[in-house]
Amino acid sequence: MTVTWEEAGREESGWEELSAYAGRCRLPVWDCTVGLVVGEDAALMIDAGSSVREGARLRARARRLLGGGRITHLALTHPHFDHVFGASAFAGVEVFGAVGLERVLADGRDELYADAVRNGADPDEAAGAADLLVRPRHLVSGEWTLDLGGGRQVLLANVGPGHTAHDLVVLVSAGPGTDSPEIVFCGDLVEESGEPQAGPDAVPSHWPAALDRLLDLGGEDAVYVPGHGAVVDAAFVRAQRDALARRFGVS
Repeated sequence: MTVTWEEAGREESGWEELSAYAGRCRLPVWDCTVGLVVGEDAALMIDAGSSVREGARLRARARRLLGGGRITHLALTHPHFDHVFGASAFAGVEVFGAVGLERVLADGRDELYADAVRNGADPDEAAGAADLLVRPRHLVSGEWTLDLGGGRQVLLANVGPGHTAHDLVVLVSAGPGTDSPEIVFCGDLVEESGEPQAGPDAVPSHWPAALDRLLDLGGEDAVYVPGHGAVVDAAFVRAQRDALARRFGVS
């Protein structure tokens, strides 16, 4: 499967090329980022949007981007409504998440619904999404490598806790013989468009260490894709790590 990102950016309102085989889109309202990684035989979506309708729109847009190809894998970076409420639109897709995510999505529906409405989501849409929440079939406790075909490998890494107790990041390897950078989809462990949000499910004492692990995975030359905001570099992530350590009084 192939994607012409320049055309996608014009036609699909906001897809941004990160490499020849990976891109991302910043969604409206909450400025949440979703990612797309394309292999020869498979395609991975990273996060699913904030409603079933938004998830369905993402899936349809991806199908057009892929020339009729389909999304085969979905990685959920953490259990917040703006990242998971669209997952039920990806029926038949292999869904991945950090260990423990499945329990939050099974037992925390009321809390997720309330958080969505508190942040301005339509109550009826939020209720429908909460009722249809999809739990991941594949649970990542350490690292999990996905082979998308054509030499395209993606590493899913459970680096949390931090922003939540169940933070998953996605490392897209440059691959041998290419000049593309490593790409790290960070979820909300990193935010560029505002100060990182620490809600009641955050684990501040471990957040700096989670960012240390994220930086170890990506390295100095990687492209880091926050859950909200513009793409950043390792220096930005390190500065945010240090700011979080000062904010929460941890090393």
